[in-house]
Amino acid sequence: MENGEGFFGEQVAARYDEVSSDMFDTAVTGPAVDVLAKLAGDGAALEFAVGTGRIAVPLADRGVRVVGIDNSAAMLDRLREKTQAVEALVGDMATTKVDGEFTVVFLVFNTIFNLTTQDAQVACFENAAAHLTSGGRFVIETRVPELQKLPLGQTIVNARSEPNRISNYVYDVVTQGLLAQHYFFEDGKVRSSPVPMRYAWPAELDLMARLAGMRLEHRWGGWQGEPFTARSSSHVSVYVKT
Repeated sequence: MENGEGFFGEQVAARYDEVSSDMFDTAVTGPAVDVLAKLAGDGAALEFAVGTGRIAVPLADRGVRVVGIDNSAAMLDRLREKTQAVEALVGDMATTKVDGEFTVVFLVFNTIFNLTTQDAQVACFENAAAHLTSGGRFVIETRVPELQKLPLGQTIVNARSEPNRISNYVYDVVTQGLLAQHYFFEDGKVRSSPVPMRYAWPAELDLMARLAGMRLEHRWGGWQGEPFTARSSSHVSVYVKT
């Protein structure tokens, strides 16, 4: 989780798995782990923004050597409580270097957008390529910007509405800014958790890959290889190092 301790600090880390429990369901994680294990083969996997290990832990359970980078020490503390099988390092996914080469580097759950400048996102692609073996893959899972849902002049899209939580996405179409604004209702109080991001279209991500010496190999609408269409709300993109 690359937005740093400002959002993914101790307060969030302590409850992250509980609040995001639906994302930890094996029905959600299983297809992703299947794809990543196949791409890793006999090699190693590197996860950018590993967090508490939602994907890294079950991938390591498959026998894959997994290294994870995250700039939140609090999130990594929770990961280490679960397992020592994942080598967890504090660092920035755009710049931190890890020893060795990897057959797959991956970045899931919209986290590429947590890098809030185009330069940082480009650097992330370059960092991924620098860690990959020739023919290795960089895998990104992220949402498609929901601008089609915005009437002219509107900036807010509701992403989640539950009795104890509301999440909105606030778009700035001039700067490609995207603010994920989460409101949690606890003990009669409202806790606000804003996460600043920068959205990018799939075509822009493809160009970043080309600048880093990679090319698009696959793009799916999900981890089970669903077709990517004009109605897809997210995509899984696989880039191969040339």
